[in-house]
Amino acid sequence: MVQQGRLLAAALASAGGAGGSPAVDGEAGAPESADDLLPQRAQAVITALRGRQQARLRVVDADGHLLADSNRVDSVVGRQSSVVGQDSSGEQRPATDDRSTWLYAIGALPFRVYRFLAETPQPTPDGAEFYSGQSVLRGAEIAAALGGRYGAATRISGGQRSVTLYTAIPIRSEHRVSGAVLVSQSTYGILQALYAVRLDVFKVMLASVAVAAVLSLLVSTTIARPLRRLRGEALALVDRRGRLQGGFRGAASRDEIGDLTRALEQLVARLRDHMSLVESYASEVSHEFKNPLASIRTATELLPGVDDPDQRRRFLQIVQRDVARMERLLAGVREISRIDARLDDDEPQAVDLATLLESIVEGYRLRMRLGVTFELARPDAGLVVRAVPDRLTQVFENLLDNALSFSPNGGTVRVALHAEPQAALITVTDQGPGVPAEHLEKIFARFFSYRPGSPSANGHAGLGLPIAKAIVERYGGTIEAANRAEGGAWFAVRLPLG
Repeated sequence: MVQQGRLLAAALASAGGAGGSPAVDGEAGAPESADDLLPQRAQAVITALRGRQQARLRVVDADGHLLADSNRVDSVVGRQSSVVGQDSSGEQRPATDDRSTWLYAIGALPFRVYRFLAETPQPTPDGAEFYSGQSVLRGAEIAAALGGRYGAATRISGGQRSVTLYTAIPIRSEHRVSGAVLVSQSTYGILQALYAVRLDVFKVMLASVAVAAVLSLLVSTTIARPLRRLRGEALALVDRRGRLQGGFRGAASRDEIGDLTRALEQLVARLRDHMSLVESYASEVSHEFKNPLASIRTATELLPGVDDPDQRRRFLQIVQRDVARMERLLAGVREISRIDARLDDDEPQAVDLATLLESIVEGYRLRMRLGVTFELARPDAGLVVRAVPDRLTQVFENLLDNALSFSPNGGTVRVALHAEPQAALITVTDQGPGVPAEHLEKIFARFFSYRPGSPSANGHAGLGLPIAKAIVERYGGTIEAANRAEGGAWFAVRLPLG
């Protein structure tokens, strides 16, 4: 503002110092004095500058009379001209006001309510620009400029909560002050920019709300609704008796909800298989106990009516034999239940299979009957698996017991340890009669035992091989059986290397 005022004052002073200016177009006559030509020169310069300055420019003579105004349509001295497009300080303002739009009114409503309820009332400033409607300007800054000094003032504009800055520069002509240039500018333009920013922010907020609504609808459709469906299916999965019923739908979708549905469906399938196994296990246990109990009941019912000592002794032997059989069944059931329940709780450790098998085979060599030979074939390099040593010992002892029970006198039980990619293979072979083809799929079933012609058949509960299978599978391995071409049975255990 100061630079604009200085330039205009210098231009007017320079023109006056040159001794006048040419006559206005279409007029003739002798040159007038510098004071007489000041209004024309001021109007010509301001007219040429119209639209190129941001501040309002006014020129006054030595007595403070308004000679020219950049906001006047016609700046002829003494003529009242209409002012269009001005704020209360006389500044140019945009043709449209953002505050007049309905969107701005909606966005500003909460702030107006807050201001009405929370803010302290402020006194209203004067409702017009300081020099509004005056032909003689007598402000302090103009008085200072007419006295040859730089003048400045800051005043509050009314009605717009804006501030107007004033700067007055003296016009010097022939070593005297012939007038002054008054430059003024209001912060109303800043307010207009603020209103525009507010409106843009409110538009962005409305767009964000619309996007959030679309995203919420999308989330509700693709996430919330499928999750509610999964919740309902999970609650309806088990009836009041605790039995599984139904399942999960929607597993065909390829998103995360579909992955979760498929995982839950697999979990339900495993639970259903486990419950079926438990039910069949209970049925098998009940069936195995039914026969010895029936035999005991029959013997005890007949025993009071028998007087022959030999008959009584025979019935007592039957009772004792079946009671011993029930004890073996109970021990086997307890052992396999313990394996199912507690095998995962045991802390696995690194087990050298060659060392473990060597100690087991050496134990059988020392304590078993003569006539059966035990051989061990092992690689030079050790094979290490992650397991509980006692559990693996139980697996191989069950396999060796089974092979020993079928081996004839002079037979050989051979244990071999082989290295495979990512696994260790342990085979146990005997020279017995082998396993009938129709029973190969049954020998790992619980309570299954096939020993025709064996005097020790009643001493087996049919749980040795199922226990071995349960332990091996819990460690991620496999166990299988087959018959050898040269005779005898062949059992193979594969365990992943640790």
